[in-house]
Amino acid sequence: MFNYPTLRLNDTGDDVKILQQILRILNLYPASITGSFDSTTKNAVENFQRANGLIATGIVNRETWEALISATTDKTRQIDNYPTITLNEEGEDVKVLQQMLKTTLYYDGKIDGIYDEQMQNVVKTFQVNNDIIATGIVDDYTWDTLLEAYSTLIDCNLTPGPDNDTDIYVVKKGDTLYSIAREFNTTVAELVELNNLSSNTLIIGSTLRVPKNNTSTPGSKYYTVKKGDTLYSISRIYNVSVDELKRINNLTSNTLTVGQQLIIPGGETGDNNTNKQTYTVKRGDTLYSIAREFNVSVDQLMSENNLSSSVLSIGQVLTIPNNSINANKTYYVKAGDTLYSIARNFGVSVNNIKTLNNLTSDILTIGQSLLIPNK
Repeated sequence: MFNYPTLRLNDTGDDVKILQQILRILNLYPASITGSFDSTTKNAVENFQRANGLIATGIVNRETWEALISATTDKTRQIDNYPTITLNEEGEDVKVLQQMLKTTLYYDGKIDGIYDEQMQNVVKTFQVNNDIIATGIVDDYTWDTLLEAYSTLIDCNLTPGPDNDTDIYVVKKGDTLYSIAREFNTTVAELVELNNLSSNTLIIGSTLRVPKNNTSTPGSKYYTVKKGDTLYSISRIYNVSVDELKRINNLTSNTLTVGQQLIIPGGETGDNNTNKQTYTVKRGDTLYSIAREFNVSVDQLMSENNLSSSVLSIGQVLTIPNNSINANKTYYVKAGDTLYSIARNFGVSVNNIKTLNNLTSDILTIGQSLLIPNK
């Protein structure tokens, strides 16, 4: 891929597979990784080019490759840093991998924490069966696919809690036993005992039993951080100060992580969950086309509807995020953009954009999403 091969309709090969994987990461390509540059791939490329200020030719040249790589790098910063596992590595991460592959019936060996050639072949088999290039390297995309399969099986194997006094909680990015215990007004020790846990390590997508009807502190609520959120934007939503948010959540910096949960102190709230607009999926719809129609991002749609993939079903009902919550517009950086030119275009100040997006420098990346403050 470093040679930036020019790709167009009807091309085939591994370079096309790489292109399709990148487009899938960006939620633009919901189909299988075939290595064939078909009309679906061409449409995804054109949609990406239009969204990033490029001429929508459907041909992947060097400029399009660079924009794709930049946009993918920006997106992967928003997900958890899964450990990359290669041949001959050892440790707890390999044990987690082995347990997940065992649960999904790909592996029947010992949980010994050794990533040998046998394990590598098991991973390659999993990758082939899930339309992933069979490198044998456990990267972010392989982890994501495995976690989706694993969590589905775990959900199917759940049994009712004792005396029906527990609920099921699905672990999200950024969760810890401490944050979950705090949310359900219980203790870490109780969660460990209730779930027979041998360590504090949590796997995204796995499930935990939590005490039923054991709600959080009265007068407070919880907010899950989404892409683009800052302490400033959240404080405006809930009519509290940034200092109060930092104090009640024991924060020592302004840095937030996607999936992180924040305690919102009681009081007036702008989180209007009532009268939300819904949309019924029609033939030909994609998350990208729906997002454009309602002027929201694909990430917002997925977060609002708890979607783990970009595949939609005809007749599926989606909740549309209420943009009046933060009254901000999302803008995607194009080639040649600067903070000054964007600020001038929207009639706002550079400082307001930097504050709203928690930016510490003026450097922008093609494909980067910015919240534009309302004038």
